Amino acid sequence: MATDFVGRRVELEVLRTRLRRVAASGRGVAMAIRGRRQVGKSRLVQEFCDSAQLPYLYFTATKGMSVVESLDAFLAELRRSGIASDPAVVPDAVGGWPDAFRVLATVLGDRQAVVVIDELPWLAEQDDVFDGALQTAWDRLLQQSPVLLLLLGSDIHMMERLTAYDRPFYGRADNLVLHPLNPAEVGRALGLDAAASIDAHLITGGLPGILRSWEHGLAPLEFMRSECGDPSAPVFGVPESTLLAEFPAPDQSRRVFEAIGGGERTHAAIASTAGSRSGALPSGTLSPLLQRLSVDKPILSTDTPLSTKPGKPALYRVADSNLRLYLAALRSVQDLVRRGRSQAAYDLFARRWTAWRGKAVEPLVRDALEVAALSGSLPWKDVAAVGSWWNRAFNPEIDLIGADRAPVAERVVFAGSIKWIGTPFDRHDLHELTHGAVAVPGFEPKRTALVVVSLTAPEPAVADTVDLIWGPTDVLAVWQ
Repeated sequence: MATDFVGRRVELEVLRTRLRRVAASGRGVAMAIRGRRQVGKSRLVQEFCDSAQLPYLYFTATKGMSVVESLDAFLAELRRSGIASDPAVVPDAVGGWPDAFRVLATVLGDRQAVVVIDELPWLAEQDDVFDGALQTAWDRLLQQSPVLLLLLGSDIHMMERLTAYDRPFYGRADNLVLHPLNPAEVGRALGLDAAASIDAHLITGGLPGILRSWEHGLAPLEFMRSECGDPSAPVFGVPESTLLAEFPAPDQSRRVFEAIGGGERTHAAIASTAGSRSGALPSGTLSPLLQRLSVDKPILSTDTPLSTKPGKPALYRVADSNLRLYLAALRSVQDLVRRGRSQAAYDLFARRWTAWRGKAVEPLVRDALEVAALSGSLPWKDVAAVGSWWNRAFNPEIDLIGADRAPVAERVVFAGSIKWIGTPFDRHDLHELTHGAVAVPGFEPKRTALVVVSLTAPEPAVADTVDLIWGPTDVLAVWQ
């Protein structure tokens, strides 16, 4: 299993920098750490606390607890933490969070320490005055002590409950958004080669909460075969719990999100699928929902055609690949697993996997090419954006467009195709690319370069024709 702590070098250094700031100034520093569930927030902070060699308090709130129970648990953890030189000075009970924070400030004194409050949004749900009590305690008491205060919570709740401009703690904490592990980190954690590392990243979304159940060195399809024997496996449970947390009621937002997860990409198709018996969702209803899901949350990604002219329509996709896979296939697979039909469940997954992977890998490849371009690793120094292109008829669709800027380029530097299946990129694929690319505004035959990204090595005739060929090793190397 992937149990060792992997990656997060940048994030650990961010925390260590804040701790050095505390040591230099003798004053408190607060940081809000947010990210989706199972992304590894708690594990990161525990690793940091273990390496800091300082006394620390790590308090995790429990959803559904009463205020009194949470206060009792906080005081008990404070007594056990080692921050208090004499645990007996910590009372058994207090009247509320203002009193609890005063106790914490008294115990801290002038000792350098780390204080962690995990699942902070649940405390705010229990007590309407919690946010204000935290802000008052920080301004008047805790900030005067050499303490690093780390506040953890899910992305959406932290945005709404803590860091929004109209909330009491706004402007008092630095913000760290914890993203999933990248494909190279996933590969190192699991001991897989480049192609399998990318597959594992697509299946898990780079979430440590799923990777922990993956046996070291196990091939992706074999991992899924083993998971199909367990209806409670994290590969099913994590996305299921995310859906329940983000959409607790089956409202219009949930229908829109599931329509996109089911494969609908355009505004019109989403409106039709997410509508009701009375018809498609009106644009005045759908557009704000898409804005909320792609900007405010954000759990959707929006793609627009990249060329030298503005293009339409915009396309929508579920941002997280594990959640996207769950909606497209794993939920149906899980239903079979729950009914004890493990082999049928695996067969269903295997049938859907190849086609799904071929499309799901495209955003990952574009990200890799853009990172490589910005770092100067591509043959063309003026590439600043990598996207794709399509017209209103979706004929043709060009997988890769490299340009000098986005969303409207001055120059298209390259056009390309992605083929992520088991057969080589051949002359037929090359013919489709060269004939389709001429429709892209800004494409100039014999001047605009051609790029091929393929799971397997292209045919020799193709290799002699195009300007750049990437395989799985090249994609993964971007994150090494």
